[in-house]
Amino acid sequence: MGQTLADLPLRDDLREEEPYGAPQLDVPVILNVNENPYPPDEDVVADIASSVAAAARTLNRYPDREALGLRTDLANYLGHDLTPAQVWAANGSNEVMLQILQAFGGPGRTALSFAPTYSMYPEYARDSCTTWVTGRRADDFTVDAEHALAQIEQHRPTVILLASPNNPTGTALPLDVVERICAAAPGMVVVDEAYGEFRRDGTPSALTLLPVHPRLVVTRTMSKAFAFAGGRLGYLAADPAVVDALRIVRLPYHLSAVTQAVARAALRHAGSLLARVQELRARRDETVEWLRGQGYRVADSDANFVLFGMFADRHAVWQGLLDRGVLIRETGPDGWLRVSIGTEQEMAAFRAALQEVTA
Repeated sequence: MGQTLADLPLRDDLREEEPYGAPQLDVPVILNVNENPYPPDEDVVADIASSVAAAARTLNRYPDREALGLRTDLANYLGHDLTPAQVWAANGSNEVMLQILQAFGGPGRTALSFAPTYSMYPEYARDSCTTWVTGRRADDFTVDAEHALAQIEQHRPTVILLASPNNPTGTALPLDVVERICAAAPGMVVVDEAYGEFRRDGTPSALTLLPVHPRLVVTRTMSKAFAFAGGRLGYLAADPAVVDALRIVRLPYHLSAVTQAVARAALRHAGSLLARVQELRARRDETVEWLRGQGYRVADSDANFVLFGMFADRHAVWQGLLDRGVLIRETGPDGWLRVSIGTEQEMAAFRAALQEVTA
């Protein structure tokens, strides 16, 4: 008989843990992991295929471990006069975040965030042996600056993680709150803008603060707006010294030649890949309005998903939707559910199913 985890010399702090993961189920309407519902156009597919073929001819050699070409393209995409030395890339923003915690967290150090927020943050802290502390968000899921400053004074974190727009709530942070946190922070402040391209008009990016806050890090991903979730490419913008720190902890050749080639091909088609963003933003706002019209509480969202409630038994609602072929996410505070924004047909199926389940 095979052994179990209990038979292995596993770290004690991992013994009761479960692997992270949203359900991957074969259903007609998948609205649970905040993907872009639209696949790349055929010209993008052709360019990606050609780029992979070119990379394949050199796979006997290690890739460019600094990914300078990719970092140059990412800097050009972000703008704000960023240089390649200020940009870093890895296999999804998950790896970027883990590298940040490996470099600036660790035993005897603390990471701070404000709940509810992205469920992977405490796992990054755990994996890097960093103490994890959470403050609270207000009832509308905003971060109160005075509460944040009190938490910073109490815990003296070396890393502060601020998701904006926040997952699972969709809430964006005003820049004055970010600035006050940066001014008080004894260590690094990370603003996670994984959903940044979906912000409503007039909602600024923390990228504008980089010139005046050298310990600020702004992270992004190509998974969402770029319809590139399968490509696994996350990145950040920061002071060049921050990038140098991450180069110390990164694994050798952490970005394959294929990953770099595919990501650069996608960036060449940024215009077409991002063309659906405005449509998804409009559909998100329509979904918020419809849910509120049905009597639900709905968090203001600057992302490509919507958090709504309240449900006495949210799991029963989630299961009822699943039984009707619609998969959403059971996450966030108790009583709430999160739905990703899909195509017009997918959202119509979601609305019909939700009305049936709650009739």
